[in-house]
Amino acid sequence: MAETMVRDYEGLINRVCGIFDLLKHFPDDLSDEEVEGLLHVLPRDAAGTIGAVMHPRMRKVGITFLKGFQTWFEQARKAKAEGKKIILVPFNFPPEFVYCFESAYPLTSEVLTVSGVAALEGQGERYWDFAMGLGLPDYLCSSNTVELGSALTGADFEPDAIISAAPGSCDANSKIHEFVARYLGVPQFLLDKPVDATARGRAVYLTYFKSLIKELEEFLGEELSEERMRQVLGNANEASELYYDLWELRKMRPSPCPNVFTLYAYGAKYTLWGTEAATNIMKTMVEAVKERREKGLYPAAEEVARCFWIYTYYYWDWAAFFNGMEEKGITVLGDLLGSFFFEPIDTSSKETMIQGLARTCFDYAMTRQMGAESMSAQWIEDISYWTSQLDADACIYCGHHSCKQTWSVFSITRNEIMKRSKLPTLMLQGDSWIRRMTPMSVLDQQIDEFVSTVVKNKRTAATLIG
Repeated sequence: MAETMVRDYEGLINRVCGIFDLLKHFPDDLSDEEVEGLLHVLPRDAAGTIGAVMHPRMRKVGITFLKGFQTWFEQARKAKAEGKKIILVPFNFPPEFVYCFESAYPLTSEVLTVSGVAALEGQGERYWDFAMGLGLPDYLCSSNTVELGSALTGADFEPDAIISAAPGSCDANSKIHEFVARYLGVPQFLLDKPVDATARGRAVYLTYFKSLIKELEEFLGEELSEERMRQVLGNANEASELYYDLWELRKMRPSPCPNVFTLYAYGAKYTLWGTEAATNIMKTMVEAVKERREKGLYPAAEEVARCFWIYTYYYWDWAAFFNGMEEKGITVLGDLLGSFFFEPIDTSSKETMIQGLARTCFDYAMTRQMGAESMSAQWIEDISYWTSQLDADACIYCGHHSCKQTWSVFSITRNEIMKRSKLPTLMLQGDSWIRRMTPMSVLDQQIDEFVSTVVKNKRTAATLIG
């Protein structure tokens, strides 16, 4: 157990849980006056995020999404109180696998960081600073170091075990999780991935995955129940169908899908997949986008550019990044972390469900691309597919400083995307989870210049602005 370094109430998860508890008292919709009153009493950083989420054009979906996350946090605390094991998982591991165990509950480290950055005054900077103060290097990834920095204080909600599924695809993730497991004295379960994507490589991976199951069964003292797996994976399959319904709607010009919905989709995927809450979030989004399609609604007079983010977003200013861009006619079509190739899982037997989970895990974002035999080749192939599917006009690379894998092959990838798809790619530089490195005003200026001078003009007028 880590020595306590800060007061109990200062832990990231504890603080975020306290804020999300307020959502239990929210109705399913709020008036403009009620939102204005709420923003007036919230700290500035939290008010910025809530203001973006509560915009009238997507308020109902935003409340559904926030309430889903409130359930995620509440059930985690309830599980801990009941003696269940809290399993910390990385972004590239399916939470529905952990939900298949009655005695375990998943928390996703990168999503916890996003929650802190979005909801807390000061965002996650104090936890990053604490980790740096311990002597950890500043080239670690803030996506997990913010949350894990909080765990290292010994004054936050701590996991009982950690699953590491990122070796090779995200080395910074793997090393910080290993360090935290050793520091806190909790077991770490490793799932390695061969770079071979042929049938032979997938068979090896299935063997590794089954070994992970056995290790977790021994740790939890529980054997996977076929009936519970069928229930959880049935929910996951339903949510996946809705995900692809949303994907189809995003193909339209102008896009009826608000930019932030792409984040909501994989926020649910990384945390709640396999639960009714995820299905509810996805269903509410699909219904809202269909309604916008029928009315011909778009936030600007015309859609100026359709941009696909080939790695990930910036998560520390939702109002400027998601809402601000679409109000200027710039559509965020999606990013690598939110674009999937998962298939429905065959629930006819326990073996088919295990195979389906292994297949899902093998093809998870980042694992599939950066864990491939050739990082650039697989990344290029997938980007080419996604951008053609979504009728993109351009690509943008966020340039998150700690991702050595994507930086190492970015130039090759950008050149090849231009050759294959004739799409220009803008390279930005900034930290996706910490605002200190590059201000949003600078990023906005670079994106605006790129769109106005480089992106081919394919403007599509909106029927109605809204």
